[in-house]
Amino acid sequence: MTNLESHTQENIEFMIETIKAKLKMASAAAMQASSFKVEHYEDIKDLYEVVASKDKFSISEVEALVSELGKLRGK
Repeated sequence: MTNLESHTQENIEFMIETIKAKLKMASAAAMQASSFKVEHYEDIKDLYEVVASKDKFSISEVEALVSELGKLRGK
């Protein structure tokens, strides 16, 4: 298991890749982990924990999560 206590770009990449895989994002290629900054680590980790805790997502849940990721990307 990855230690997510360290606020590193590597951990952000791990979390974003996990989120993309679990949400089966059609636009996953457009969601580059490098577009997320360490300043938003806690917000990304919160989203990651939500995604990691569930096996299935409704369409509206996926849309909401992707929307939140979009707000954090490139800020």
